[in-house]
Amino acid sequence: MKDILVHLLEQKTLSKEAAKNAFMKITQGKVNNSQITCFLTVFMMRSITVEELEGFRDAMLELCLSVDLSEFNPIDVCGTGGDGKDTFNISTTSSFVLAGAGVYVAKHGNYGVSSACGSSNVMEYFGYRFTNDKDILTRQMEKAGICIMHAPLFHPAMKNVGPVRKELAVKTFFNILGPMVNPAFPGNQLVGVFSLELARLYGYLYQKSTKNFMILHSLDVYDEISLTGPFKVISNACDQILEPEELGLPKVDPLQLRGGADIPGSGKILTDILENKGTEAQTAAVIANAAMGIKCVHPDKSIEESVNMAKESLVSGRALKSFKTLLDTV
Repeated sequence: MKDILVHLLEQKTLSKEAAKNAFMKITQGKVNNSQITCFLTVFMMRSITVEELEGFRDAMLELCLSVDLSEFNPIDVCGTGGDGKDTFNISTTSSFVLAGAGVYVAKHGNYGVSSACGSSNVMEYFGYRFTNDKDILTRQMEKAGICIMHAPLFHPAMKNVGPVRKELAVKTFFNILGPMVNPAFPGNQLVGVFSLELARLYGYLYQKSTKNFMILHSLDVYDEISLTGPFKVISNACDQILEPEELGLPKVDPLQLRGGADIPGSGKILTDILENKGTEAQTAAVIANAAMGIKCVHPDKSIEESVNMAKESLVSGRALKSFKTLLDTV
């Protein structure tokens, strides 16, 4: 590992194979915490290359405990985090709207590292029991249209990195990797990223895959559609910038998207929205992201149709029913 660190500290980059091998060493416990910290720090000081990201991704997918849920043709709805905006759990809430609209969701998530309340924090607060049991996950998909895939249960090799990430408490390249390493290998992916540079990296890698994908980035640096201004969309079919009004939704104030002061507060925002008690801004942001998830899975649908499906999922109570059913299904 010393040679790899010297190579990186000389401001050199890694090939795809070298990146994969370095990642394997780290996750197999062959590297001490100081070296892990140094390795992570390098990629906080400079941009990651396509080859490095591809190597890290391939290593994680090779080491993960995979679960075949392909019979449902699911989508993963996941953001990289790391935008520093402290929004409420938009991706998680949107996932239930998608499930209520008849789109199966295999939601990959974890505890918050650079934020106070990640998707796993809020779901655990509601009593959801994380599992990697395929039978349970399949039953949840059948009954609720959604299951939650808590990353540590599917990526056991990450136990050597977890403590260091927790102590650093800032975004690392693991934030970047999260949406790319769903152990269900879903054929559809809606991912929000915190920078245009990262959107381009993701676009390059996903274009080499067979996935239906949609990459989102709000130009005022949100890793989702915030509706606070224009946002970038990169998909199999297009690369464009849209405005909130093109979705038929209002432009909102950034302060209206803030998360709860703590995990219970974040949980209340989620249930308020699903019970149609959320603010106009909160509800609109969730509808926007869910609509793009619908369009990702059903590219033949227009944006207007997708938005209407997302609205109907909320108004009809089907999104709330999906949420309650998931919590009751073991």
